[in-house]
Amino acid sequence: MRLTTFSDYTLRVLIYLGVHDDEITTVGQIAQAYGISANHLTKVVHYLAQGGYIETARGKGGGMRLGLAPGQINLGELMRGTEDNRKLVECFDRNSSDCRIESACVLRGVLVEALDAFFRSLDAYTLADLIAPKPRLAKMLEFTPKRAN
Repeated sequence: MRLTTFSDYTLRVLIYLGVHDDEITTVGQIAQAYGISANHLTKVVHYLAQGGYIETARGKGGGMRLGLAPGQINLGELMRGTEDNRKLVECFDRNSSDCRIESACVLRGVLVEALDAFFRSLDAYTLADLIAPKPRLAKMLEFTPKRAN
């Protein structure tokens, strides 16, 4: 299983904001810190703001910051929201499955169990756990504004 880019970027945004909790941050700063597309991050920021994970402000001096304490952001809950297509194999969608052995196959049950275990494992962690090495992360995610030529 591989997380979607959307889930990956969701975690990156929250980690950045958790590390820089005393600052208002822009999408551009996060994009530059990670070397990723600001366009993709804009969608992520919108999702996080709608869910109350972050607070945003538009206009000059605007930006974003965490809307919840890091210990209140549960990773399992977050990933259940961002990983909306959890159909690991064709038979997970019984309406469109064309699998010839589905009625006798045990694989679907095994994969459902594995997926449940994956999310239960994430349920044990919060954003606070991810930002525990805060000083090291802050140094790695320093924002250096580009100088005008």
